[in-house]
Amino acid sequence: MAVACRRYGRLAAPDTTGALTKTSVLCLPIGSCEQHGPHLPLNTDTVIAEAFTELLVERYGERHDLWALPAMPYGLSPEHLWAPGTVTLRAATFLSLLDEVVRGYTRATAAGHLVIVNGHGGNRGVLEAAVHELRLAYGVAVCVIHPSALSPVRTEGQVPEVHAGVRETSLMLALAPEDVHLDRLPADGSLGSQGPETTRRIVFDRGVTWPWSSGDATIATHGVVGGDPRSASAHHGRSVLAGALDAAADVLEQLTTHRP
Repeated sequence: MAVACRRYGRLAAPDTTGALTKTSVLCLPIGSCEQHGPHLPLNTDTVIAEAFTELLVERYGERHDLWALPAMPYGLSPEHLWAPGTVTLRAATFLSLLDEVVRGYTRATAAGHLVIVNGHGGNRGVLEAAVHELRLAYGVAVCVIHPSALSPVRTEGQVPEVHAGVRETSLMLALAPEDVHLDRLPADGSLGSQGPETTRRIVFDRGVTWPWSSGDATIATHGVVGGDPRSASAHHGRSVLAGALDAAADVLEQLTTHRP
């Protein structure tokens, strides 16, 4: 079955009954609508989540009966509310929306497995809680794939890659180069995280959680928390995606051998 035919939204209503069974795997991309510096589009995370979902279906669709669902294009983005263009859901709204979407698919189909493909780091915390509730409420075997983090391919640099830096820009150069505008970056070279240690402490510290902001001048410039995006390349983006896609093989094996 071609990738296009494994897009749930392209099925006619009567086809869903025969096409999806208890062993089918629903693949739900979730992104965000938020600032990504002056050079990347607001829908960057959604583009990445949708594209990786398509890659999953193309590579593993026949083997594991994967189905690509329409994306949820909004997430939790309070850390970017300082910037124009950012739209965020409240945590309770996000959980309620996700619950309604999954409830709808479990009612409409026989599918017993769900992969959430998350393109936005800010969604990670709430999704960790959500998978427990979804499994208990609807009996689905469920997991979340974070493509960039899943990839073993690292991005070299002195500062952590958090948001709109070298890594994310490289992914977009590989997936949607027409939407990347490196010429809009300031010419004075004042980009990227301003304090690597401050970034690690505020964003990555496992002992303390801070409500950090990409508008905080101690960790970011122009909303970029990472290396200078001008060092990005489509080649690196493709390598990151390929690494994540290879790593997803084990994830899908584990998921599909679990019977709801």
